[in-house]
Amino acid sequence: MNPHLLPGQPHFHYQGSELHVEQVPLAALARRYGTPLFVYSRASMLSALAAYQRGFAGRKARICYAMKANSSLGILQVFARAGCGFDIVSGGELERVLAAGGKPGDIIFSGVGKTRAEMRRALEVGIGCFNVESEAELEVLSEVARSVGQTAAVSIRVNPDVDPKTHPYISTGLKGNKFGVAHDRVLHAYQRAAELPGLRVAGIDCHIGSQITDSSPYMDAMDRVLDLVESIERAGVRLHHIDFGGGLGIAYHKEQPPEADALWLQLLGRVDERGFGDRELMIEPGRSLVGNAGVCLTEVLYLKPGDQKNFCVVDAAMNDLPRPAMYQAYHAIIPVQQAAREAHTYDVVGPVCESGDWIARDRPLAAQPGEFLAVLSAGAYCMSMASNYNTRGRAAEVLVDGTEAHLIRERESPADVMRMEHLWP
Repeated sequence: MNPHLLPGQPHFHYQGSELHVEQVPLAALARRYGTPLFVYSRASMLSALAAYQRGFAGRKARICYAMKANSSLGILQVFARAGCGFDIVSGGELERVLAAGGKPGDIIFSGVGKTRAEMRRALEVGIGCFNVESEAELEVLSEVARSVGQTAAVSIRVNPDVDPKTHPYISTGLKGNKFGVAHDRVLHAYQRAAELPGLRVAGIDCHIGSQITDSSPYMDAMDRVLDLVESIERAGVRLHHIDFGGGLGIAYHKEQPPEADALWLQLLGRVDERGFGDRELMIEPGRSLVGNAGVCLTEVLYLKPGDQKNFCVVDAAMNDLPRPAMYQAYHAIIPVQQAAREAHTYDVVGPVCESGDWIARDRPLAAQPGEFLAVLSAGAYCMSMASNYNTRGRAAEVLVDGTEAHLIRERESPADVMRMEHLWP
């Protein structure tokens, strides 16, 4: 590894023996704010966004950040100020977007289980579109819209039965997944949507999964969606936008996903070939915008040798970094301050009382207690899925912009964790 340029994370680099994010030394942040600590690079997020913007240059297109990847207000603020829309999946996410300064008209509401209360609130603030995921939802949304004297703009999320070649837990476009309307029911669903008095058909949506590192599933899904557009419009229902979802992967280890601009130039070529280049295009990137923009800093507590395994016990745990326990995911781990000493092989584990509380397996490390490690590629699906298991407060978060570091989330105390609880009389 070139010590001055980490794969996929050029805004994290060593200056001498010290790891920096942009122009800020990470050790100083760990000492100031404590650990575990999530640190994000604003420049990294904007650089990732710029690749999509290049791919869509000259097109009528809208980039809606899929905020489930990381919904911290400071992160949302970065994308709102950069002109992004937002893809939400709950009423809580809607309120976060509004609090961060996002425009209601640039919000699209996905998710298989929207409640009537969530629908009413979204209509009240004037969101751009609902991505409807079942025929039953069409009926309920029309009823709710009529009850508040509005018409809801809808697109129907298609399940194209395309294998995204990713982990089964984050595959969303196969017949066995809960998401979207089955390919052979889509035309019927659009005809019904066009009849319902509380709805206005706006477009079509497709999302096949997450951490996709091959362009071929995108091409397959696009062709299936464009086939549907042709049949839907032949039936007399006009579609004004086409939403191709998100899911582009990042380099956690040895993956080589396509660059966003190159991928979308390829996909847009197919759109033009099929005669739909005049439509508004929408995409929903999440992980690819924030994943490699963040690291989790953690302190080494103990080194515990064993007959079969050596353990490096750190103060970050599965409640802070759930991906390894949930998906057997790989996160690179590097020292915050490099030291010239012999490395040994360790499993990196946390303090949570579960055998599944591991961060990494069989990693060569030259760490000592009291030193800091950086868990890389921690910007997506870490803090947004963090929990208070074992009554552990969620970590603090810092956003770095050049030479400045901004605390965007304070560390939770035990009192914070227990605030909503009550003893019974």
